[in-house]
Amino acid sequence: MMNRRAFLGTSTATLVASELSWALPRVSGFVLTNPESKEAHKIKAVGLQLYTVRDAMKSDFDGTVAKVAQIGYKEVEFAGYFDHSPKDISDLLKKNGLTAPSCHVPYDTVQNKWEQQIAAAHVIGHKFIVCPWIDPKQRQEPDGYKRAADLFQKAGEVSKKAGIQFAYHNHTFEFQPSEALGGKLPYDILLATDPNYVKMELDLCWIEVAGKDPIEYFNKYPGRFPLVHVKDMKVLPKGAEGPTASPDKEMPNMTDVGSGVIDWKYIFSHAQNAGIQHYFVEHDFPADPFASISKSYAYLSALTF
Repeated sequence: MMNRRAFLGTSTATLVASELSWALPRVSGFVLTNPESKEAHKIKAVGLQLYTVRDAMKSDFDGTVAKVAQIGYKEVEFAGYFDHSPKDISDLLKKNGLTAPSCHVPYDTVQNKWEQQIAAAHVIGHKFIVCPWIDPKQRQEPDGYKRAADLFQKAGEVSKKAGIQFAYHNHTFEFQPSEALGGKLPYDILLATDPNYVKMELDLCWIEVAGKDPIEYFNKYPGRFPLVHVKDMKVLPKGAEGPTASPDKEMPNMTDVGSGVIDWKYIFSHAQNAGIQHYFVEHDFPADPFASISKSYAYLSALTF
């Protein structure tokens, strides 16, 4: 079973070496369903993290992107480019009426290939570049998270000058107290970076699995979360079973958005304070990827909050 880190590392290797209406009032990443109401909102453009359909993309890259658009998605987030050039990806997105506000890249790309990735992002149209993983070995080192925070800060300063925002995507382990950090949460160390240079893509499923309340973070760090991942769980770990530091342990409980126990209306009612601009559906291992993303889209496109 290939994890996200390995997947990103293999699928982005070629890219960095290649060529470099709504009429309703907009409120961040959602719209008012009634111009006279400040209560009812809907997501303006439901997005998809393409990691969900990665196997289909390996065999039919263009056709898979077209199917995603046909379902109704307006935005996509890449996790690898499958040996396609930035220009080819840009053309494919335009052909299907899609935009790609963001992409996921490996830590190594942030560290060693950042200028090339920024150049590619400009061609494709990314406004955000997201790092979704810190190696377990580095996480266990006394200064591991501090080194990551320093790297993210520097990368964010460089990308900001180029008009692109850096962000970090969490799993569950960032919310577990670390002995190396004197009992502090790693996520809080990463949030101690400059908010102008380091934003967060909050995975709303994993923070719930970790036993933390996303609203507390929205209130403490308003405007810090322009991107969110939206995926659901049949049950959340409780008692001796949770919270868990291992996302892999909870994968069997993942389900289509709206079919689980996460309270999306409650979370999204705080979207403005959080600063959410883009909502990306994700399911790491769906039995039928296209059936799954269709159900999730149907739920989120009709959801009011």
